[in-house]
Amino acid sequence: AKDYELRQYEMAKWVSTVIRGETQKEAMRQGFWKLFHYIQGKNEKEMKIDMTVPVTCLIKSGCTDFKISFFVPFEHQDSPPQPTDLDVFIEERKAGAIFVRSFGGFASPEKYAEEAEVLARTLRNRGQPFHEDFFYTAGYDSLFKLFNRHNEVWYFKK
Repeated sequence: AKDYELRQYEMAKWVSTVIRGETQKEAMRQGFWKLFHYIQGKNEKEMKIDMTVPVTCLIKSGCTDFKISFFVPFEHQDSPPQPTDLDVFIEERKAGAIFVRSFGGFASPEKYAEEAEVLARTLRNRGQPFHEDFFYTAGYDSLFKLFNRHNEVWYFKK
């Protein structure tokens, strides 16, 4: 459709951390640094791992826990090094169909929420069944990229 796409993702491993009781913006900051330390060698193999995109954040309705995640690069999908920080873990996300809405600019928590609401409304209007109790934000750019930024919100198809 012109205002969203439906993507099929294969099963994949992500390195994640959950930040509790902070604002979304602060959770993203804290979570990013925990995961960044992991890819910089704070893992059982003391291995540096390439930074990947997107950086995702799981947003659940009425919940102040935020799960921040980095995609594990393809060359490490079979056996990613285990984190040494007890707050960091490897998770396996199942294959699935995901509704995606893309937008540009610098994305604030408010902008992500607004875009997620637009996507949810569009999906409801078109009779597309999806898991409404959570969505993911996905950021693709470094903070230093000023133009042509790419952000997404994701809802999982039922």
